[in-house]
Formats: sequence, structure tokens, C-alpha cells
Amino acid sequence: MKKLNFLVSLTTNDNDYQMEQAVDTEAAARRLGVDVQIIYADNDAITQSQQLLKVIQSRSDSHPDAIIFEPVGGTALPQVARAAVAGGIGWVILNRDVEYISELRRTHRVPIFGVTSDHEEIGRIQGRQFAALLPKGGSVLYIQGPSESLAAKQRTTGMYETKPAEVQVKIMKGQWTEDSSYRAVSSWLRLSTSQQTRIDLIAAQDDAMALGARKAFQDLPDNAARERWLSIPYIGCDGLPKTGQAWVKRGLLAASVFVPPNVGRAMEMLVHAVNTGTMPPERTLTVPASFPSLEALASARAEKARVMSV
Repeated sequence: MKKLNFLVSLTTNDNDYQMEQAVDTEAAARRLGVDVQIIYADNDAITQSQQLLKVIQSRSDSHPDAIIFEPVGGTALPQVARAAVAGGIGWVILNRDVEYISELRRTHRVPIFGVTSDHEEIGRIQGRQFAALLPKGGSVLYIQGPSESLAAKQRTTGMYETKPAEVQVKIMKGQWTEDSSYRAVSSWLRLSTSQQTRIDLIAAQDDAMALGARKAFQDLPDNAARERWLSIPYIGCDGLPKTGQAWVKRGLLAASVFVPPNVGRAMEMLVHAVNTGTMPPERTLTVPASFPSLEALASARAEKARVMSV
């Protein structure tokens, strides 16, 4: 039997979740006995499109059996998808819901499906974390992913569904990287209005951006201002063992949301589809969870408040 070969296209190699996706890819390849190549799009949708088209337009005998990709831009490359499946290449989208999958599944027999994190539920968990950490209400500085990112929009929608009405949110944009968040927060701090703004919690849509925000406050020259900003809770998202969870345990973050990597799951589904000649479900969701649990978070916050009041 021919050894299967997959191409995995990730958004960047400068983000802890994407790096964990790469680790998950390599572990799954060893476990499943398949060949895999990982490429990175440097957070650029045009670069991603060009990279994938180059593969699709190469000699057919060098084509991968399937392309697994996490889209950078908002469109999820429908024309590239059509070119891939027309060439007999399976097509798997990670962390994005797109309408064109249904259309392609009706007209092609190669595996075509999506595996995505439940981004609205991720946002709902963050909204519940706001409630646990700010039981009397307050203001949150919320660092969102890129404007064109559907995942960022869905996480924000979910957050607004569950955050308490007495918690106010100020949004700024990042690019899923620590450096982008550092620069965004540093620019905001240079505004005179930032000095008068009361913030009780810093939240970001991924752990790297939460850490970037913390570093921006850590670099403040004024000791009193620096200590004030560093004394409030910081929360992130992705909650991976070596990054987000480790930062929570070290006290750099108060909480995160664990988002399981999903490339390995997609590869398992692809191998099963090829071996059985069946089409996987159109959409498979992974399940996020608060880290630590919401109960533990509320309990720790209550204990901290009790100690401070003594």
C-alpha cells in the first residue's frame, strides 16, 4: 500500500498554538506512518495562497494526498480549494467554518472536511473567567486577534454572551503574536488617556498576546505605575502545557483556556477516509476548557480578596 503524504500549512511559526500544531503534526505522522511536510505562511494570506498553488500546480506525481491548512485570511482560499480537489488532492480546513466545503463535497470524492476549535465557546469561557475574577464588575483591556480573523470575531462574540453586564470591555488588536501585543499596548500607553483609564483585568485571545501585554507594562519606567499594572490579573487562551499552563503555574497569567491542537485529529480522519473510502463528517469540533477550572479560579480570587482585607 502506498505511503500517504500530507502537506500541512500553518499561519506562522511565531505563535505557541501554531508551534504546538506543528508538534502535533509530527507526532501524528509517526503514529500513523505517513509522510508530512509543514509550511508556514508568515501570517500573510497571499503568501499562503501562492505556496499552496505552487504545490497544486506541480507535477501530479508529486502531489500530496491531502492539504491540511489553517487559513490566514478571511476567505479560506476557495479558488485554491477548488484547484486542489480538481487535482485529486484532499482538502482539510482547520479552525474555520466555510460555506464552500458543502459545495465541494457534493461534486468531488476526495476527503473534504473541517476540524475546528469551538471559538464561540472559547469566548464564552473567557467571559465566565471575567465573572470569576471580577465578581463586583470592572473594566477589561481585551486584546483581540486580527480584524480579518473569523476565529477572533467568534471568540469576541462568545465573550460578550457570557461576560457580566457590569464588566466593561475595551478592545485593541493584535496579530496572534507576543510582539504584536507588546507594540499595541506600548502604543496605547503613550496616549495621555491611558493614564486615566481604570483597568481591572488584561485579557487576550491567546497566551502569547497576554504575555506581550504584560511585558509592555513591565517595561514602564515609573515604578508605581508598573507595580499597579502588574498587580492585576492577566488571562490568555490556548492553554498549552509548555506555555499557557506553565505561565499560569508561574503566576504570570491568572488563567487560560485550553484549546486542543487539531492537526493530529484531522490526519487520523484522513487516513481512515482513504483506507475505508468514506467521507468524514463535514465539521468536527474540539472541546475547550478553562485552566484552571472556573470553580478553582473563583475560589482563588475569593481567598486573595480575603487575605488582602485582613
